[in-house]
Amino acid sequence: MIELQNKNICPTLEEIGEYTGSPAFMQFCGEIKETYSYAGKIEYSSCSMEPGWNVKFKKAGRTLCTIYPRETYFTVMVVVGPKQKAPVEGILPECSAELQDIYNRTREGNGQRWLMIDLENRGQLYRDTLRLLEIRRNS
Repeated sequence: MIELQNKNICPTLEEIGEYTGSPAFMQFCGEIKETYSYAGKIEYSSCSMEPGWNVKFKKAGRTLCTIYPRETYFTVMVVVGPKQKAPVEGILPECSAELQDIYNRTREGNGQRWLMIDLENRGQLYRDTLRLLEIRRNS
């Protein structure tokens, strides 16, 4: 078992996937790589809110999303900035009640909402999260 808090030992993507215990993790990462050609980079964060290893999908210095591994699931952080706000709010009524709730509960600061979306499987919330990433990528 990997230790996500041990910054001296960088886990592999596969080890992180095993840690989450969710087959959706590797599928999600694969979809991002295949669809958007973003490389997943495993990084250690010393941030007091989320210390430990995470996976960032970046291209040309721009982060598409950050994935935080958990036991039995994973959390995807998607930033909805000023450019994404109108398109996201436009599709929100079509999204799951769960995503709508996450969006509405997340406070806006400096024109951004930092959505923390917990995924366990490839259900509606998974598909909604991919829609958010599509908007983020295209804006």
